[in-house]
Amino acid sequence: MSETYASSEYQSEPGLYEIRIKGHLDDQWSDWFGGWTITLEDNGDTLLTGPVVDQAALHGLLKKVRDLGLSLVSVRPLEPGSSTTLPLQGLRGTGQADRSDVK
Repeated sequence: MSETYASSEYQSEPGLYEIRIKGHLDDQWSDWFGGWTITLEDNGDTLLTGPVVDQAALHGLLKKVRDLGLSLVSVRPLEPGSSTTLPLQGLRGTGQADRSDVK
């Protein structure tokens, strides 16, 4: 029987991520997204930028995007020391929301 091991590059490590979604979110959603930075792009997309303590936290955040019915465009890790440095903190809150505040 063969065993497959994941590369250490994909192990659960704290880091910063950028999540791009289609459409603009109001700043009030920052608390719902665990204090992540919300940047509205000229092309109509929203960038969510913030810390992820592990893969479970990343999946929890993606679940929130899904629960809002938003279209996920991309998810990418940011390089350590990038210009968007934020303090590492856990993601909290798993509440549901309606789409009334999504533009």
